[in-house]
Amino acid sequence: MRFNCMFAGLAFASLHLHHITARALSGKPTDFIIPEKRASLQNIVTWDEHSLFVHGERVIFWGGEFHPFRLPVPGLWLDVFQKIKALGYNGVSFYAAWALHEPKPGSFSAEGVFDWEPYFAAAKKAGVYLIARPGPYINAEVSGGGFPGWLQRISGNLRTPDEDYQQASKQYIESITPIIAKAQITNGGPVILFQPENEYSLGANNVTFPDSDYMNGLMKQFRDLGIVVPFINNVAWPNGVNAPGTDAAVDIYGHDAYPLGMNCTDPTYWIDDALPTNWRDTHLNQSASTPYMLVEYQGGAYQPWGGDGFDKCAEFTNHEFERVFYKNNIAAGATISNVYMTFGGTNWGNLGHAGGYTSYDYGAAITEERQVHREKYSEAKLIAHFVQASPALASTVPGYNTTGVYTDTKAITTTPLVGNKTRFYVVRQTKYNALDSVLYKLNLQTSAGNITVPQLGGQLSINGRDSKIHVTDYEVGDFNILYSTAEVFTWKKYGTRTVLVVYGGTNETHELAVSKTSGTTAAEGSGVQFSNRNRNTILNWKTSPSRRVVRIGSDLYIVLLDRNSVYNYWTVSTLPEGSYSHDSTPSSDLIVNAGYLLRTATVADGKINLTGDINATTTIEVIGGAHEGVKGLTFNGIDVPASLDDNGFLSGTLDFSTPKINLPILSSLKWKQIDSLPELKPTYDDSLWVNADHVETNNTYWPLTTPTVLWGAEYGFNGGSLITRGHFVATGNESVVHLNVSGGTAFAFTAWANETWIGSWSGDSDTAIANLTLPLPKLSHGENYVLTVLSDHMGHNGNWFIGYNEMKTPRGIIGYDFPGHTVASSNASSADDGIKWKISGNLGGEDYHDKTRSPLNEGALWAERNGFHLPSAPTSSWANSTGPTSGLSRPGVAFYTTSLPLEIPQGWDIPLSFVFHGDAFNGKGKGWRAQLWVNGYHFGKFSNGIGPQRRFPVPEGILNYRGENHIAVSIWALEEGGAKPGSFELVAGMPVRSGYGKVEMAPVSSWEARDNAY
Repeated sequence: MRFNCMFAGLAFASLHLHHITARALSGKPTDFIIPEKRASLQNIVTWDEHSLFVHGERVIFWGGEFHPFRLPVPGLWLDVFQKIKALGYNGVSFYAAWALHEPKPGSFSAEGVFDWEPYFAAAKKAGVYLIARPGPYINAEVSGGGFPGWLQRISGNLRTPDEDYQQASKQYIESITPIIAKAQITNGGPVILFQPENEYSLGANNVTFPDSDYMNGLMKQFRDLGIVVPFINNVAWPNGVNAPGTDAAVDIYGHDAYPLGMNCTDPTYWIDDALPTNWRDTHLNQSASTPYMLVEYQGGAYQPWGGDGFDKCAEFTNHEFERVFYKNNIAAGATISNVYMTFGGTNWGNLGHAGGYTSYDYGAAITEERQVHREKYSEAKLIAHFVQASPALASTVPGYNTTGVYTDTKAITTTPLVGNKTRFYVVRQTKYNALDSVLYKLNLQTSAGNITVPQLGGQLSINGRDSKIHVTDYEVGDFNILYSTAEVFTWKKYGTRTVLVVYGGTNETHELAVSKTSGTTAAEGSGVQFSNRNRNTILNWKTSPSRRVVRIGSDLYIVLLDRNSVYNYWTVSTLPEGSYSHDSTPSSDLIVNAGYLLRTATVADGKINLTGDINATTTIEVIGGAHEGVKGLTFNGIDVPASLDDNGFLSGTLDFSTPKINLPILSSLKWKQIDSLPELKPTYDDSLWVNADHVETNNTYWPLTTPTVLWGAEYGFNGGSLITRGHFVATGNESVVHLNVSGGTAFAFTAWANETWIGSWSGDSDTAIANLTLPLPKLSHGENYVLTVLSDHMGHNGNWFIGYNEMKTPRGIIGYDFPGHTVASSNASSADDGIKWKISGNLGGEDYHDKTRSPLNEGALWAERNGFHLPSAPTSSWANSTGPTSGLSRPGVAFYTTSLPLEIPQGWDIPLSFVFHGDAFNGKGKGWRAQLWVNGYHFGKFSNGIGPQRRFPVPEGILNYRGENHIAVSIWALEEGGAKPGSFELVAGMPVRSGYGKVEMAPVSSWEARDNAY
């Protein structure tokens, strides 16, 4: 994911990165071998200047981003892949997070929910190619940008040849690479491309950048460990780093693009001049010998704490955005395109970086709950289906953006793409963000000469924030579409019959001509004007919600739809599982009008057998592939009474009624409650805690200004929360303590002197480090006291700038003054103020106890350290409670558990979410914070007042939909007088009757007593 600046001092970079176009090359040129001259390590995936080849056939990689670690239910990975494949996408890109695989130096694990084999198997089963992007650095809005917290304990520059960084990354590289190598297409797997570094785009602090020694060394590591597919890169803007002709060139050069940015406040506002118009020239200048590749293209927007929420981001990057921007990518010649994100998922288990919250929905086409009801999903499907149905696109040559050449108005910009025969004309309004409609006539170059259309009267039109792709000499089976102003959804050939589906916007005039044909019949509907000129059959019509079908001769059926209607149409392959789109022939794909979602199809014993999902009473209609020898139809294994009409379209109706769902009212459950800060009691013994006694650190990024190091990663505590306890003997002169605490954006901290609350920082959406002066109660001379500080750990910063090392920004107490006791000055690291510090995060730190879930899943709270968030925890002796809404009477933390029974009917996909109700969001923390665990998995961090998230989806597989579930909630009261949260409820989303099948539960280990738990 593209860099997002979190530091005011670096704001200039985020504002101006898109203006930088110079090639960022440094150092003295050395010998290199351009990619196309290298000795080939395999012959399955190759390329030329136009596109990839797979097994010798041109392939347009049209895909989306999907991270399995953001959906910790392996049983649902195929569900997401099927929904991506149903879009018409044939590829997926994925990251791997080093922090999840090697939480302790030298201790690599890829098991359970982090096992890659089920992910690769699901991709292969769905017929989806993969781009592997394992890091070591990924950014991706995960903690540390994927870097494990223990990298704070090395002194070298991250992402450089520095010896300690190289040594630190060695174990991860040597462990993850063989896993991916085994899944390469050369070994029968789905991985066809490999990215050895991520957004290696800009250096800082006088490091060598770009560093060819670093990049070549990294690529050699991966090659030596078995990666043979082509290497790619993705610089954050087209700056030429690692392009052919540089000293550390990858095989195929590419870049990212988030042209509208990340501000979703006004989803209707598109800034001027954001649409890239020079990419073709830039590509030819930087990497003319490779296909044009967009490794990450905007599919939504990242959201910070206090932001506008992902629903607004989905609207911001909606169907209109896709029409204009994605088609502009086609105009620029992109044949490798990956949308980031296509399914975002969840930052469960404290996975996220400091700048973002639990949800990673991203406003993507597939929602966090895996639903496909956003219109942007349907629009993306139209574009992808056109790409897959248009193999000529893979070798066309883009022309220049023109005005007044192909249309009769300069208000429209046209970009031609010229193939051996077929031409594509991408048209949009010249003012790309305009809202008004424009009328125009189109001048086309065809095999029958130059033609101005429409020929039969009327004018074409293009609405604001729309774009169209007109075609000429477009092959459809044995027919030649001389031209079409209506956009092609898809076409298929079945024996002698060919079916073509085209569409247009509401009430638009369109025209289509078929070469050298005659005998036109209106097979369905009316309102289509026919003509035959020079033996070319011409159709002219205005789009309508009523479908029209035109038959030319006895063999070509042209289905004319409006855009809203075509959203319900799908193509689905009848080939065996694991077949890819380029493996199929047109006749092996059905064209089906099927409503919400179509997953798979087979044809056997005279029946078409479909699987899919519906969310309303739906007519299933097979318009392509059912006319010969088909006698029946099944949907999700159930016979559907169906009949063939005169067009050979097979249809039947599926009834739908919303199931009765009785969700438990959470406040009516039997809750147990306990104080989760026993550390405040005078009898509490912290002798088992880690001594925070390091007087020096390898973290050269952050100066040590306290007598000992008081931040978490120094002692192996890398997420969740931290508790720091300072034991001291009072002088009696202490009246205040100044605390400087780092937790990341939106963090909070609370401090106590013995049992007395002395103050809290409640957090806000902008502050990552807070300074407070806290008044102390009267301390008695010679008496022992403990200063206890609970601070939230919002995740480590990323490390986007090479050489800046911002990932090493610590979490915990980074400074303090104690007037009247002693003062920690700038050279206090060599002083001893008599305070003996203890520190804790999750029990065991990097030797974490719960190997089933994420190494970041637990924090410092007593209940977490003892595992009481896990199923079967022994809570019977705890106090009875009405649950999290019972509140606290003073600052502190209460912990609540209950058993949640569910009985969701089998065969239904019904999203469930937990909702915290509190104060209105204004970016300022207020009163309290909460955490949520479901069957031991951390699935929510709620910050009252900051927002924007209050609804926390939890997928089936984490929730047992037909059984008991262990729910745990912590409530942290920050203010004097405590806190009383608003209601806490469980809500259901849109019910979908699904053909996916049974969802296997994720691993759910139960509570066991932990040795030396404190």
